[in-house]
Amino acid sequence: MILETIDSPADLKSLDSDQLEILAAEIRQFIVDSVNQVGHGHLGSNLGVVELTLALHRVFDSPRDIILWDTGHQAYVHKIITGRRSQFATLRQAGGLSGYPSRAESEHDWIENSHASTILSYAHGLATAQQSEGGEGRRVIAVIGDGSMTGGMAFEGLNNLGHSGRDCIIILNDNGRSYAPTISRLGESLVKIRNNPTYMRRQARIEKLLAEMPLVGDRLERAMEATKAAIREMWEPPAFFEALGVRYAGPFDGHDIAGLEEALRNAAEIGGPQVIHVHTQKGRGYAPAENDPIKRLHDIGGAKPGSYTAAFTEALLKEAEEHPEIVAITAAMPDSTGLLPFAERYPDRFFDVGIAEQHAVTAAAGMAMGGLRPVVAIYSTFLTRAFDQINLDVGLHHQPVVFCIDRAGITGDDGASHHGLLDMVLLTKVPGMTMFAPSSYQELQVMLHDALEITSGPVAIRWPKTMARQANPDEVGHGLRGRKLRSGSELCIVAVGKMLDAAEAAAELLEAEGVSTTVWDARVVTPLDPELIADAARHPFVVTVEDGLRDGGVGAAIADRIAQVTLGRPAPRVRVLGVPAAYIPHGKPDAILADLGLDGPGVAASARELLATAGSLSAERH
Repeated sequence: MILETIDSPADLKSLDSDQLEILAAEIRQFIVDSVNQVGHGHLGSNLGVVELTLALHRVFDSPRDIILWDTGHQAYVHKIITGRRSQFATLRQAGGLSGYPSRAESEHDWIENSHASTILSYAHGLATAQQSEGGEGRRVIAVIGDGSMTGGMAFEGLNNLGHSGRDCIIILNDNGRSYAPTISRLGESLVKIRNNPTYMRRQARIEKLLAEMPLVGDRLERAMEATKAAIREMWEPPAFFEALGVRYAGPFDGHDIAGLEEALRNAAEIGGPQVIHVHTQKGRGYAPAENDPIKRLHDIGGAKPGSYTAAFTEALLKEAEEHPEIVAITAAMPDSTGLLPFAERYPDRFFDVGIAEQHAVTAAAGMAMGGLRPVVAIYSTFLTRAFDQINLDVGLHHQPVVFCIDRAGITGDDGASHHGLLDMVLLTKVPGMTMFAPSSYQELQVMLHDALEITSGPVAIRWPKTMARQANPDEVGHGLRGRKLRSGSELCIVAVGKMLDAAEAAAELLEAEGVSTTVWDARVVTPLDPELIADAARHPFVVTVEDGLRDGGVGAAIADRIAQVTLGRPAPRVRVLGVPAAYIPHGKPDAILADLGLDGPGVAASARELLATAGSLSAERH
């Protein structure tokens, strides 16, 4: 196999066109086998960029030349070429290969990005540094998908790149099906001409001569520009980019290696900020991906029966049937957030705004102001991109927007950038926010109904990626109250959301050791249930457990409230358990939580340490 001989980009340089075609097929098969073997990963996006990645690494000299990826989930081929092929059996496993570029893995990875629409800002900064007086003159190449171009930050970076005039090649990887401009033979010829450095040099000389001609030069120059503009409007879509000062060329066939190499070499010779538009086929070469009408097997997985996401889908459809004012909004993730069934049933009430979380939130505020009941479905890690809008556009205006926050807490395989650890810390600080944390499939459905009954301000419901606990009707809470599962006299454990399982397991262990233990399911993160606080305060010891950041989280708020209600009398000793303020690497969620002491045995161990302080305090008093 040719693939077995590729250990670095340099190994690609000597391959002929036939060998490159064989290599591309081998890489596709390798990616399919690897992703299927580990059972998760991004498939469709990587199958679509095989030829593009080969062309990039044949024309440019990584890591001397800086190749950037937005988003990083399309970098599998890049990883294979840059010496990490043997590690793919450990893809997205604890201690193994990251699913995104990783500076710790390779000098070929410049940034660790898995949030979209950021790459052009990185590129602007790196190009500025490289072309500064103390820079090394490295070339900067940024690959961005058409989906990422829907994010406002991408346009901000693009605008500044055009204004700066700095050398930067932007590869617009267009694998979408929403638009696919066709071009005629004349159009193809014009594309090739405009991407030819010789033509560009001759054009510059002609423009200079016209400008210098006495009397008529200015008119002739304007006429030439008008003619060029008319041709561009007829045959190409460069107007938007070139209005920002970024030269446009394309579209090119993203699976034609020779054509791509020519376009890239020409771009490198022309210089300045420029967009090379390429069309690729997501999932190319793998029938199950090519035949997937929704997302071309973008990734392996999705909402599973019995998951919290499935519970949300079911509940939303039920509520929407009874309330025609309900609308659903997502930021380019209708499938993963469980909104596809809603979109199919109520297409006029569904809004996918693209990778534009800030816009999604403020648009929801406007919809609420107009009498609709917007439900914004979004991942926890992406919601934090729009915190300012949640606080000032929704919260300040007391608008009843319902935020349905998926993938909250420790998520696992995608690593530090995808753990949803900030939502409770941030949203509990928004005045007037009501926030729920379901501990079961049935709790989530009750909470969505209750959330839609609240009209005084915003509401958030946050749930994890893992499967949902199943509860009987008598095991489900209601309204803004917590739920007590068991009563004791010595220790009170207050659990948030999915951590109820760990709390109950810890209570069983402690009861077996003679520790009388109370367990509460907090249910409502804010406002905290006064009955829960009063009951916890009667115990000499309290442990809180959450799968968000410990500092500034729910446990800290519970400890503060307990201190307030026990002023003037002995207060219980409180131990707050949660995730530390650190970047947590990828791994299985349960294993990560266990390592953090957030499983049953870990919570029990922390409780024992707290209970042991009773003896030390007694000894000090004597």
